[in-house]
Amino acid sequence: MANETCIRLQADIEQIKSCREKLKANSKSFLQLGQVLALTGNEVRLKILFLLEEEKELCPCDLSDILGMSIPAVSQHLRKLKDGNIIEARKKGQTIFYSLRNEHLKVLRPFFKIINQQNLTTV
Repeated sequence: MANETCIRLQADIEQIKSCREKLKANSKSFLQLGQVLALTGNEVRLKILFLLEEEKELCPCDLSDILGMSIPAVSQHLRKLKDGNIIEARKKGQTIFYSLRNEHLKVLRPFFKIINQQNLTTV
């Protein structure tokens, strides 16, 4: 196994201080992004978010039909996304429609763009 000790001759104290300040200044953003990425790491939830971005809003029944899953299974994923503050709900009569929260679109759109581009290159 290679030697895992640092062999630098001198630490750049200013660089270390600057990097620590950057991390501290962006701590809220790191927390938010970490939470979004943790929830989107599941393939089904990522598909749900992709569909919500494409269609703007969908109800659990729509998602159940599209994904070929039971409504309770879809609802569990929606609950996790809602609890994580990634999606929001709007009730119309007895139907609940889900949509992506705008503040997460900046983070998620580049991923969806990659998915769409890969689809175009495989056609």
